[in-house]
Amino acid sequence: MDGKPGLRERKKQRTRAAISDAAIALFLEHGFDQVSVARVAEAAEVSKRTLFAYFPTKEDLVVHRLADHETELARVVRARPPRTDPLTAVREHYLEGLRERDPITGLNDHPQVRRVHRMIVDAPSLVARMERFKTGAERALAQALHETAAIPELTARLAAAQIVVVRWTLAEDNADRLAAGESADARYAGAVADAEHAFALLENGLRQPFPQQ
Repeated sequence: MDGKPGLRERKKQRTRAAISDAAIALFLEHGFDQVSVARVAEAAEVSKRTLFAYFPTKEDLVVHRLADHETELARVVRARPPRTDPLTAVREHYLEGLRERDPITGLNDHPQVRRVHRMIVDAPSLVARMERFKTGAERALAQALHETAAIPELTARLAAAQIVVVRWTLAEDNADRLAAGESADARYAGAVADAEHAFALLENGLRQPFPQQ
């Protein structure tokens, strides 16, 4: 076995991508709340039953594109190099995201990325779904901290909540500045400075539960 997906799996991936692409195109053109699931299915040339087999809810048609990020911080913590504390690993990962203009950092001014962001914040059901996304990120990170940093479960949950909220706040601030007309390149230095400040505050507060390795 070469590890590559088989024909059946590739077909499923193409179908999933076609449905998602059709949905995003319609949502951006007409608005998330104005487009029905039936209309998305028609545009993707699939039945509603098939659509729901891939995307259980209408919100999933959008949020699934961010699914990998829900457990991203947990993966960073688990994969950190020896003698590297979790907060340092998360900080370096976030700074790398800024350098690469990862959309999850809010520092990406590609027109399509900006339009999707605007669509999400304008749709109450998508905003609510993103809150669930954030809760999932906290839960996954707390488990990773508890299991790899040898800290009590409650401490891990409290630390995870702070880390996720800080990253979320930084990303929202970057996105708001870009929405106001600032370019990603012009914002970059300020985004880095804000991130360094935020993680320094976290480090001062979380130094005790994360002893030096």
